[in-house]
Amino acid sequence: MKRNSKIMRSNNRITTVLLLAAGTGSRLLPLTNKSPKCLTLVNEISILERLVENLASKGIKKLVIVTGHLSNSIKDFLGNNYKSIAIEYIYSPLYKTTNNIYSLWMAREIMKEPFILIESDLVFDPSLLNEMMYPDRMAVAGIKDWMNGTTVTIDKNKKIVGFKKDTQYSEGDIKYKTVNIYSFSSASWNVILERLGKHIREEKVNGYYETVFAELVDENLLSLKAVSFDAKPWYEIDTLKDLKEAIKLFPLKRLLTEIKKPKPDYAIE
Repeated sequence: MKRNSKIMRSNNRITTVLLLAAGTGSRLLPLTNKSPKCLTLVNEISILERLVENLASKGIKKLVIVTGHLSNSIKDFLGNNYKSIAIEYIYSPLYKTTNNIYSLWMAREIMKEPFILIESDLVFDPSLLNEMMYPDRMAVAGIKDWMNGTTVTIDKNKKIVGFKKDTQYSEGDIKYKTVNIYSFSSASWNVILERLGKHIREEKVNGYYETVFAELVDENLLSLKAVSFDAKPWYEIDTLKDLKEAIKLFPLKRLLTEIKKPKPDYAIE
């Protein structure tokens, strides 16, 4: 009985990822003058290479990348395949004047199956993806002094019950920061698409997709389970200071050890 249960869960495992990589990375200048943010090196290996290595180790088969700033550099680096991953690209021509809500909207035609949504400025221990490989989940972390951005509230069942803009850190607070990794079922994606369309028609193209998720959660139209990223290292690289901290957390040896693992951790015994 347990065997059947495990097989059924594996059948729901997500094998598609949508990566948003259109931004100019202005806060990382001068590094992003001639290279997109995701190709910034963290101890000799780019953010993007670390990411696709992690995805390959989890059995991802399809990667869709929304590009903008220096898009050809990303294509030249990855090509149309990376190990077992087939790669497709969507170019966002308005990347200079829009934000991630528009990048997500650009993927509306190509995303037809459950998928994981990831921002391209993240570095993380690959094991943190284990619980994100199934639909309708959201990565969170207890807020620390270096973090900024959206926070969420979570109930006793680990369900996301609300989004907040309050990211101020104070000693003793228990707050959860969004890590900008989500997984969606097809049903959830359809609900999101409908609301995204409303925002785009209202020309709210310079906002954030968290606004859409927050509305849908408040209206009980979207249900997401929180997945903690507190157990292992992760970092969001927006600034040169962030890059310095990420370099401390992710030495080259850590990634090479992961690459040399002889067996993918998603295999079913």
